[in-house]
Amino acid sequence: MFKKLLATGALALFTLTSTVFAAGAADVTPPANVAVQAIIAPATISTEEAADLQFMREEEKLAHDVYVTLYETWGLRVFDNISRSEQQHTDAVAYLLDRYDISDPVTGNDLGEFSDAKLQALYDQLVAQGSKSVADALKVGAAIEEIDILDLQERLAETDNAAIERVYESLLSGSENHLRAFVSNLKARTGETYAPQYLSQAAYDGIVTASGSQGGGNGGRGGGRGGRR
Repeated sequence: MFKKLLATGALALFTLTSTVFAAGAADVTPPANVAVQAIIAPATISTEEAADLQFMREEEKLAHDVYVTLYETWGLRVFDNISRSEQQHTDAVAYLLDRYDISDPVTGNDLGEFSDAKLQALYDQLVAQGSKSVADALKVGAAIEEIDILDLQERLAETDNAAIERVYESLLSGSENHLRAFVSNLKARTGETYAPQYLSQAAYDGIVTASGSQGGGNGGRGGGRGGRR
């Protein structure tokens, strides 16, 4: 999915409502505002799972940074609210990196700075696209959440690590909330009905019409991950 994302110039990301991490890491403090419960999880993870967590850490930063930048450009509360959620996401992934003693790829990077050259180019492209108009900005946000949903579904199917599964499940729920928030904001502010760019129409309809959404027009209470390299 990440290769498709790079080819089309759109991105991917998500949200966190509650996260369950592995027990037994007393030297690691979980991020603020993240609900942590103890579960039994493997003491080690696969090379692919470790690489995914590293990439997700930086991609969650990308989502946060795009939304912060678009909030500064347009002043829409939805971007401010969801950027705060994305900060929780990247912090949650950082906790797992610490839990499994995996190096953190974002160390030393400021807003809009990325170690991965492809993510750097993608960030620049998304910000340029979202800076054209309010409508374009909201569509960038929705596209990010769509792709994140697809990528999280893919990763859930490929891991049996209980701690990672619970994080991905929480982020998936958040991404759905964020998608609804961007779609409703687009309709309210421009009158335009959003057309899904990556999800099938049926999958998209199922998400945006789901009851009990916390996404609303304010950006949700709960944001992704990009595609696989």
